[in-house]
Amino acid sequence: MSYTRKQLDALKKALATGERRVSFGDKTVEYRSVAELQAAIRSVEAEIARGAGAAKRQIRITTGKGF
Repeated sequence: MSYTRKQLDALKKALATGERRVSFGDKTVEYRSVAELQAAIRSVEAEIARGAGAAKRQIRITTGKGF
């Protein structure tokens, strides 16, 4: 599933205000605990970062004989 910045903001707002129920359009999710809500925030942040290409890494290795 592709998450939006608006959904992430709604999750963070719920955490800041102490709410456990978050609505996205016509869907509502109620989290059982603050830890579960925090885990959802981390998951959405990671998914957004992956979509933006922030999770891509490039490693270059060069070698030489050395004289």
